[in-house]
Amino acid sequence: MAAPTPNRPRIVGDPSGPSPPYPLRMSGRVISGFGRGSKELGIPTANLPVDDAQTPWISSTPSGVYFGWAALRLPAGHPDAAALPAEPAEPAGPRQGAANGFRVYPMVMSIGYNPFYKNTVRSAEVHILHRFRSDFYGAELRLLVLGFVREEKDYSSLDALVADIWFDCDVAKRSLARKGWAPRGVHVAVGLPKGGDGDGKSGSEEGEKAEEEEEEAVVVVRDGELDGEWLIRPSELVDEQEEKKE
Repeated sequence: MAAPTPNRPRIVGDPSGPSPPYPLRMSGRVISGFGRGSKELGIPTANLPVDDAQTPWISSTPSGVYFGWAALRLPAGHPDAAALPAEPAEPAGPRQGAANGFRVYPMVMSIGYNPFYKNTVRSAEVHILHRFRSDFYGAELRLLVLGFVREEKDYSSLDALVADIWFDCDVAKRSLARKGWAPRGVHVAVGLPKGGDGDGKSGSEEGEKAEEEEEEAVVVVRDGELDGEWLIRPSELVDEQEEKKE
């Protein structure tokens, strides 16, 4: 089992919350990517188009790993959509993890070329820190990018790459489990590593084991201080079924 790059901080950012140029916004429908996330890395990703016209900040943003919140609006037929909690009786009160069909999750994302795979096309690959029961291509996804984790780098082995990715996830969770980094208006759940050692995992089996352990150490952050209204506002995209009718 490979170890993550040594001497990396486990928490990034000031406790009070993100500082400029963050937060950054990105949204769109989930598209298919390189197909490596689940098959080779054991870390499934949701990809968004890298479009300078719609996301002008992305062309000048250094390649690397970032973290923040993902708001996902699953289609009605998705097995995880049925698990969404009902809207609260008091509209002014905090939403229990969901609003307007969106569910908010912690996320890490890679922006760049991934030197290990020698990509020639710049991509934005998002790992939502939640285990889903099936794919959700075409679903509406919003990202609120709050900070930078590390630069992208090449690796001597696949195990070393995966170890750093799992450490990235650990950094994101620890950093987001603070009121200054949690969105107002919605309760968010962050699974922190049981035991708190935060060591990287080097394969899909190891990663699944880590996620199972995290489920036993979930921290629910209420009364967050971050302006996250954009994450849960009504959908800005027309449903595909409505598009077909037109």
